[in-house]
Amino acid sequence: MTPLFRRIQPSKKLRITVRSIAQMLKISQNLIKRVESWANVVFVHRLDKGGQFISYRRLEEWQNAIAHQIQTSPTLSELSQLTTSIRHDSRKFKKQYLQQTLDFLNQMCIERQDTLEIWESLNSLAS
Repeated sequence: MTPLFRRIQPSKKLRITVRSIAQMLKISQNLIKRVESWANVVFVHRLDKGGQFISYRRLEEWQNAIAHQIQTSPTLSELSQLTTSIRHDSRKFKKQYLQQTLDFLNQMCIERQDTLEIWESLNSLAS
């Protein structure tokens, strides 16, 4: 389990909807009988072909959880640690990440870094 996975704790903290799974799988919501959040994966009971495992990393909720972590990083140091964790996780599980997700998260990190740099420079001027 990677540091990012431990930080997000998807089985405990993510609210995964049938709608989002159906969208990702490109199937009707009616074909999903039940969704179970397991420790490392989501198990989807489908009416058309039985069970199917899905990585948390493929879900929009995962992207949103990381985005929230980026947006709420209070310091440049913490943001740097988070960015390192994202890079490590995306390299280790590269098949489970879409490039557009990585681009989105990278852009968010850059924007948050700019914001934190401004705040830190303003704080140093005020001191």
